[in-house]
Amino acid sequence: MDGVIEQAASPDAGAFDASLPFQQLAEALPTPCWISDPEGQIVWANRAWVAYTGAGVDDIRARGLKSLHDPEIYDAVLARWIEVRAGGEAAEMVFPLLGKDGQFRPFSTRVAPIRDPAGKIIHWFGTNTDISAPTQTEARLRSSQEQLREVFDRAADAVFIADAEGRFVDVNPAACVLTLYSRDEMLGRKVQDLIGPDEQADLTVAREQDQSTRDWKVHRKDGTFVEVEVSSRRLSDGRRLGVARDVSARRRADKLERSALAARADEAERQLSHFWDASRDLFVIASETDGVARLINEHAWRETLGYSAGEIIGKPLLDFVHPDDRERTAATRQTQLTEKAYFGFENRYLRRDGGVVWLSWNVARDQGLIYCNGRDITHEKRAQDSLSRNEREFRLLVASVVDYALFMLTPDGIVATWNAGAERIKGYTADEIVGRHISAFYTDSDQAAGAPALALATAAAHGRYEAEAWRVRKDGRLFWANVVIDAIHDETGELIGFAKITRDITERRNAQIELQRANDRLAQAQKMEALGQLTGGVAHDFNNLLMVMGGQAELLRGRIGDEPRAVRSLEAIISAAKRGQGLTRHLLAFARRQRLNPAPVSLARRASDIHELLRSSLDSGVALEIDFPADVWTVEIDANEFELAILNMAVNARDAMPKGGRLTISATNVALARQDGEADIEGEFAKIVVADTGQGIPPDILPKVMEPFFTTKAVNKGTGLGLSQVYGFVQQSGGRMAIESELGQGTTISLYLPRSLAAHVPDAEPLAAPAATGLDILCVEDNFEVAEVAAGMMAQLGNRVRPVNSAEQAIRLLEDGPKPDLIFSDIVMAGDMDGLGLARYVRARWPDLPILLTTGYSRAAQAIGDEFPVLAKPYQLADLKGALAAANQRGVERVSSDEPGG
Repeated sequence: MDGVIEQAASPDAGAFDASLPFQQLAEALPTPCWISDPEGQIVWANRAWVAYTGAGVDDIRARGLKSLHDPEIYDAVLARWIEVRAGGEAAEMVFPLLGKDGQFRPFSTRVAPIRDPAGKIIHWFGTNTDISAPTQTEARLRSSQEQLREVFDRAADAVFIADAEGRFVDVNPAACVLTLYSRDEMLGRKVQDLIGPDEQADLTVAREQDQSTRDWKVHRKDGTFVEVEVSSRRLSDGRRLGVARDVSARRRADKLERSALAARADEAERQLSHFWDASRDLFVIASETDGVARLINEHAWRETLGYSAGEIIGKPLLDFVHPDDRERTAATRQTQLTEKAYFGFENRYLRRDGGVVWLSWNVARDQGLIYCNGRDITHEKRAQDSLSRNEREFRLLVASVVDYALFMLTPDGIVATWNAGAERIKGYTADEIVGRHISAFYTDSDQAAGAPALALATAAAHGRYEAEAWRVRKDGRLFWANVVIDAIHDETGELIGFAKITRDITERRNAQIELQRANDRLAQAQKMEALGQLTGGVAHDFNNLLMVMGGQAELLRGRIGDEPRAVRSLEAIISAAKRGQGLTRHLLAFARRQRLNPAPVSLARRASDIHELLRSSLDSGVALEIDFPADVWTVEIDANEFELAILNMAVNARDAMPKGGRLTISATNVALARQDGEADIEGEFAKIVVADTGQGIPPDILPKVMEPFFTTKAVNKGTGLGLSQVYGFVQQSGGRMAIESELGQGTTISLYLPRSLAAHVPDAEPLAAPAATGLDILCVEDNFEVAEVAAGMMAQLGNRVRPVNSAEQAIRLLEDGPKPDLIFSDIVMAGDMDGLGLARYVRARWPDLPILLTTGYSRAAQAIGDEFPVLAKPYQLADLKGALAAANQRGVERVSSDEPGG
């Protein structure tokens, strides 16, 4: 097409003629365009380029292009340009350009080489398409038409368009100047009218060709003719476009000029093709009436849908639409084309290989044609579908969860969604709770303290709030909840609500509390056991000391006569030994090492005895009430130790009520299971409750009150062994002890004693045994001082004593010498055999020989039962006398029962 785009080869390859028609077209484009020399130095830029960047050719030469690029990626852009330049082919790249407003915007840059007839690159042509906003197909097409019209009218050469019959349908002013006819005169005339008879045959041949370039003699209106070079080509609609140039003035360079024109025409065609194909979006011009495609950018259509131009052009576009979308697409086109000049929609097209592509269309109509721009949005649609599917699956998942309350809140804390788990845990249906504030789940005290608002504020400020607290169900019941509130923000960071997760962890909390209680009980039991071991050992050694002290005092009293001062001194020593014996008794009771004599006891029958015992020990200001019902269960206990335990608790209660008060002692029947939490025992028990109205015990003191020697009383007002004796007695009896107290409200002590199914055994009157005197006694004791005291006391009772210090020595004496009348042996002794082992050996070897054991503390003595009599240390002369008589009588009875007829 003569004069539209041309760039003649010249010695200066970088020279550029900005007045050529192609550059005039590019100058009018709204898209920034530029032309550079082969090395990339810009030699021309259109108005759109200067309007956006603010930099003309001179500015670029002075500053360079680097100032217009993002410095962070400039090296990558430069490397890409060097790669494109080395390849010498059209290419596309995307990078940001700096606008004169100081802002970077992304551009799709398309570059193509401009070559001379010899194929050498003499320039590069580039377009920069702003991709920061959707492409406006209508504007570009309309602008292109206006630009082409401008080029058509301003072209210096004669340009004409003829129909298939050769009749002129449009001519430019230069054609009128060339032929001397007016435009109206030219329109309606035929090309044949301007060609002489001798060239009609050539004209017929030329018109049959798609493209033709040759010289013609054109007859003008004044009868003259002018020699012109006419380049023409058949357009897609059958019409013919021709450009005629007067060549009479440059006949001398005829061949060269024609060659240049042909080269320029080819280059113009290539540039137009590159410009059309620069976008990857689909472009199509179609008939408004039937939607038949007239023109497409084949490269994009082939890349996106796989169709060539020949498969698309001339066919209705609706044929390529997915069958499920055709009816909707046709209705949209019909409705929108009648109402709007510009509109957009989305539909699916079928690829040539059968695949499906989602396209977003922008459509404009003008003069019976529709100009369409389509963008492939398949990936976006798939992402949307995936997101919708994930959201749908998530909603189903949330709705199906029943162990967690999962729901959404507005920024103000209003319930927006509700799941099955929330309904199960909190009791509300969705209709009942959606639209209400979350404060409905909080206790009154938490609401008054502002807990709901604080939880939301914490989540909003820190992204998450998590806590465990009491929450309220619809029916008013409380449950212990683990609550998590997460803040939800949109893509701009604005708070749009909260996601709330609530779990009912009441059972877990109860289990943790019960585990802690069990651990506390275990720790307390271990502590008390350790204290018991310690106190038991102390009691053993202390009993031996008391035995020596008290025994020697009694022996000495029998020797000094009636001297008053000496007698008083010895009585004081004996009294102190007795008090020490009472202390060791309490210690052994706490250590559960004392020797008990349990028997079935009816508490109801003991009530009067206990009342009489306590009344004498309490102040007149203390009101005593004992309630032991007749139906309270029988328990198997040591009655004396039980009364001592009651007395100890009563004395403590008295001391806690210095101004008087009430002491209540009651008994009830209880059946315990471990889950009841009252004690770590189970079964049937008689529960004895001792309650006072005294001062109460501070919480930090309460866990220590059963420890031996612990007391809050003033000096010399208590030993700290009273409750330890109670604790040891109850534990040794197979029961448990519990204490509850509150300052100013008094103290309640509960004893759980196991039920006995045996009948109550009345107290028996002891039978007097004959005095044991004149006996030959073998005394076995490894402590020399204790042995000396024991031997002296037995001698004072009129007996002969042979002391030995071990079980092994005693056995040798029994085997080698005469047999004694009775063996008196300590249980705890050094060596391979203790006193119990000796007793059993003697019983097996000499069954008729009486045996009396003694101990101040012995774990082994607990298992003796009635097997052997045991005398507890420390003992007085009267105790020893009775024990020897009983043991000797027991031996006599054994001999009698073994004799024939006995």
